[in-house]
Amino acid sequence: MNTTKRNNRSITKILGNYSFVLIFACILIAYLIINAGATTLNGVMNILRHSAVVGIMAFGMGLVIITGGIDLSVGSMLSLIGGIGVVVFNAKNSIILTLLAVLAVGALLGFFNGILIGKVKMPPFIVTLATMLIYRSVAQYYLRTLRLSIYNMEGTLSAYDPFYKFGQYKVAGLIPMAGVILILVTVLMVFMSTNTKFGRSIYAIGSNERAARLAGINVEWTQVAVYTITGLLCGVSTFMWLAMNGSVDPATIGKSNEMYAIAAVVIGGISMSGGKGKLLGVLFGAMSYTIIDKIISSLGLDALINDTIKGSILLLAVFIQIAIPAIRAKLSKSH
Repeated sequence: MNTTKRNNRSITKILGNYSFVLIFACILIAYLIINAGATTLNGVMNILRHSAVVGIMAFGMGLVIITGGIDLSVGSMLSLIGGIGVVVFNAKNSIILTLLAVLAVGALLGFFNGILIGKVKMPPFIVTLATMLIYRSVAQYYLRTLRLSIYNMEGTLSAYDPFYKFGQYKVAGLIPMAGVILILVTVLMVFMSTNTKFGRSIYAIGSNERAARLAGINVEWTQVAVYTITGLLCGVSTFMWLAMNGSVDPATIGKSNEMYAIAAVVIGGISMSGGKGKLLGVLFGAMSYTIIDKIISSLGLDALINDTIKGSILLLAVFIQIAIPAIRAKLSKSH
């Protein structure tokens, strides 16, 4: 009997820690069944490609949420960073300078959020709600001052073809470059969160900010660093977007991406209360949302129902986060 209870507790613990794998597997199996014989290996690999932009910025969102914060500005960052990236590319005809520009601008925008939140002690929700409006508005205003209808990379420039080919490239003819970048970011973020003092500090702040401060952690500058990293990752996302698409419409790019990033984090098993969860889950959460889009397309459903289904899955993910610990606690009491 005791062995059975121990096994039950072990199972619920595994499910609690890796529920994102179960959710992803269920969604993937559903997609394979619905799509039947139309599914190809390239199609499955493209899940990584289509998950890259939101997935990369979702890792920043994951860090922010682990500290107990939120960042609603990531979608608008994509708009402003993308616009500046296009302008730099067209002016300098350089992939490297464009990369440096989007990373620098992303880090600067994130740093601005971080200073207001970490040092000035303004609420993260209010700060990033405000900058969500500011960043997109600036992107649209700047476009109008240039007398353009859209930020469009000049296709006649010598650096355009190599840049675009980079965005479409497949390693070994199979794995999209965007997917490779997403995997590299995953490895880097997982390593940072599990094997560095900085990563442990982030979890400590989310678990108990007062205790973290007493333990000697510089809470304010850690928060600033987390939001700066989020902006930096938005810069990486923007670079991949430009490589894959070559243009930016500031009115539409990144719309709702902040919500999709939050959803990827929650489906990935990171607690919205902060201090708990594995960043590895963000990768699975982002891919889960991509597959949902493919399922909706395969079923021929109206695209307007897309967010209804995604919202329902988000609620299910939160329910699982609540239910599994409750089951685990019940089993412990019965023991």
